[in-house]
Amino acid sequence: MLALVLDDAEMNNLVMVASLRPLAGCVPHAFTVPADALAFAESRACEIGVVITDYEMPGMNGIEFIRAVRRVPGLAVVPTVMVTSHDQRSLRREALEAGATDFLTKPADAVEIRARVTNLLALSEAHRAQRDHAAQLAREIAAAVAMVEEREREIVSTLMRAAEHRDSDTGDHIARVSAYVGLIAEAMGLSAADTRQICLAATMHDVGKIAVPDAILLKPGALTPEERREMEQHADRGRRILSGSDSPVMRLAAEIAGSHHERWDGAGYPYGLKGEAIPLSGRIVAVADVFDALTTARPYKQAWSPERARAHLQENAGSHFDPRIVEVFLSRWSAVQTFLDLGREPAAATQAA
Repeated sequence: MLALVLDDAEMNNLVMVASLRPLAGCVPHAFTVPADALAFAESRACEIGVVITDYEMPGMNGIEFIRAVRRVPGLAVVPTVMVTSHDQRSLRREALEAGATDFLTKPADAVEIRARVTNLLALSEAHRAQRDHAAQLAREIAAAVAMVEEREREIVSTLMRAAEHRDSDTGDHIARVSAYVGLIAEAMGLSAADTRQICLAATMHDVGKIAVPDAILLKPGALTPEERREMEQHADRGRRILSGSDSPVMRLAAEIAGSHHERWDGAGYPYGLKGEAIPLSGRIVAVADVFDALTTARPYKQAWSPERARAHLQENAGSHFDPRIVEVFLSRWSAVQTFLDLGREPAAATQAA
C-alpha cells in the first residue's frame, strides 16, 4: 500500500521515507506542497493505506489538510497521522475532530514511526477487507433480489397467459397500461425500484376477469344492467385472487386490482372509495387504464383519437380521476404521443376497461 507523506521541509520527508522503506508492502510518496499531495491522493485514493502530514506548513496546516483528505472519495476512513512538535491538548482535540487517527511528536525515531505505521496499515487493510466484504454482500443481495424479481415476473407472465386464453386483447392492453403507468410513476418522482414494481403489478389489474362468464366477457354489444353488475365483480375478484401473498408485488397487484375502478368522487366500484382513500396505485392505474381503453378499438366502439381521450381525462379530473394524476400524465404527453406513434395495431378488446 502507498504511504502519503507531506512536510514542507524536504529533510523531514527524507527522514520519514527512510524510516518507512523497510516496511514490507509499504511504498512511501513524499510531497512538500499540500496541493500536490491532494492531487496525488485524489488520483491514487484506492491505493493509499496511510497519510502522514506535518502540522505547521505555509498555506495549509496539517489539520486543514486532513479535512481535505477526508473529503476525497475513498479516503474517508484511511488512517491519518499528524506530526507535530506541539503537545497542546486543544490542538490534538482539533486534529481528532478533523479526522486524525494518530500522532507523532517531533523528533520521532524510526522505530516508533515503523511501529505506528505498521499498526495503521493493518487497520487500513482491515477497513479494505470489510469494504470488499460489504461490496460482495451487496452484489449477492442484488443477485438474490434479481432472482426473486425474475421469479415474480415468471409467475405474473404465467397468470396473464391464462387470462389471455379468455380475452384476446389482454396481453396488448396490459402492456400498454403498464407503459402508461411507468410514465406516470417516473413523472411523480417514484424511485426506479418502485416504478418497476408498480409497472409489474399493474399488469394484473384485470386478472379478476378470468372469473367473468364468456357470454359477458366476450359480448360484442352493450351490457345489460345485470351483466354490468357481474362484470364489475372482476375488481373485487381480482383483489381476492391476488391477496394473501407475502410478495410486495402481489400485495400491490391486489391493491390495484381492487381499486382501479374507484372514482375520485366516490361513485366508482367495488367499494365506493373517495379521494385519497383510494390507494395511490389504483388512482394511477385508473388514468392509464381508461386512457388505453378510450384510444383502443373495442367490439362495441371505435378507438378515440388521443386528443379526444386527453380532453376526456381533463374534463373528468376531479370527478372520475385524481386531478393530480391527470396533470402528471398529461405533463408527459410528448412521451405518450411517441408511444402512440409507434404504429401499434389496436386489437379487439373486451368490455369495460
